[in-house]
Amino acid sequence: VSSAGWKRSTTSPWSGRCSPMGIAYGDDGALYVVDNQPWTGESLTKNQGRLLRLEFKGDRLSAWHVVAEGMEHPNGVKFHRGRIYLTQSSLSSIKDASGLLVSGVYRFDPKERNVKVKNARTDRNLLFTVTTKNKFCQYGLDGLVFDAKGRLYVGNFGDGELFRVVLDGTGGVASIASFAKSPFDIARDPAKHGFLQYATTCPMRTTDGMCFGPDGWLYVADFSNNAVAKVSPDGTRVAFVRRDEDGKWLEGKMNQPGEPIFWRGRLVVSNFDAVAGTPDKTNAKTDRPATLSELPYAP
Repeated sequence: VSSAGWKRSTTSPWSGRCSPMGIAYGDDGALYVVDNQPWTGESLTKNQGRLLRLEFKGDRLSAWHVVAEGMEHPNGVKFHRGRIYLTQSSLSSIKDASGLLVSGVYRFDPKERNVKVKNARTDRNLLFTVTTKNKFCQYGLDGLVFDAKGRLYVGNFGDGELFRVVLDGTGGVASIASFAKSPFDIARDPAKHGFLQYATTCPMRTTDGMCFGPDGWLYVADFSNNAVAKVSPDGTRVAFVRRDEDGKWLEGKMNQPGEPIFWRGRLVVSNFDAVAGTPDKTNAKTDRPATLSELPYAP
């Protein structure tokens, strides 16, 4: 289905916008799309984030539904055992005593419709929250993935940390613990001389989208370092797969990698390439059009 076709169908009646970010197919054959309109920071789209369910007949969109709406900053999404799990990278209305950013993971039933999310601890779909300790990068939970045992892995973008979440029989949280962390020192100030020279030596400084590889390692898009990192199955080793300097479109280099996937034995990464000019990021400017990059992979 063409992007123009389905965007016309699924635009928000409030803002007239639709900004697809995370996407995931469900076991029910539907495509679940995170509509993260608020990421631009415009007043028009404030708390207008949605979770959409798209149904197809062949390659044509046949129906769509709003599963949830009113979200501040929805981001990643995965379908697991009949439920939809979604990250909200910012929950500014939930206050932590430290004053630092709170973010969280939500769970929805695919049969739900028009759930009104309040971005508050009282939301019945909110599973758990974390606080981002890096005061220089206040951006929270982002990428998420399930392993073969049904355990949820989710990354705290600003802290460069992965959590492993064990779910109970109802899909609720049985336990949550740190699984792996970047060697990056979050106390380093991006405004100080030599920041990027140091930061780009630290794999998984930021955690965007992620997936498991055929080798059992976890592959993580390191957005700010213009890199992809990999984490060993036991979480003890974190290493670069590849890191690129700021690339230009169509030359194959990464430009703010957002989501890695394995496709027909190849490691392919989507490039977000929309945040530029900040001292903590390798990406210096936005190029057009956005691209995919293929990275070498040898199991």
